[in-house]
Amino acid sequence: MLTIGAHLSASKGYTAMLKQAVEIGANTFQFFTRNPRGGSAKAIDENDVNEFLKLMEENDFSVILAHAPYTLNLCSAKPETREFARNTFLDDLKRMEYVPGNLYNFHPGSHVKQGVETGTEYIVEMLNETI
Repeated sequence: MLTIGAHLSASKGYTAMLKQAVEIGANTFQFFTRNPRGGSAKAIDENDVNEFLKLMEENDFSVILAHAPYTLNLCSAKPETREFARNTFLDDLKRMEYVPGNLYNFHPGSHVKQGVETGTEYIVEMLNETI
């Protein structure tokens, strides 16, 4: 089966995204978990999620892809930037538990002249803490 979709707005919830995907002939979609520039995320509406899961099954949908905001920098030299990234990452993973079996995409950031080894250590440390 061919899996094809689009990047859709999450502003109206999961069910609205799925209906829009079906309208355009897609069987998957990608969405940002919150504003692409970071910040707080919209509260999860459990009724919306339940309707989405039902419609997903009825429409033989493939997995969906949640995309983290671009502002995450897990390997920043600034502890407060890494803390923001960790908190956002953790919140996103908790949110994805509402739609199990789906995918999560994130960009780990830039080591900002600390060196690849230091940056990689920060990323591994954060992944170990949150997962």
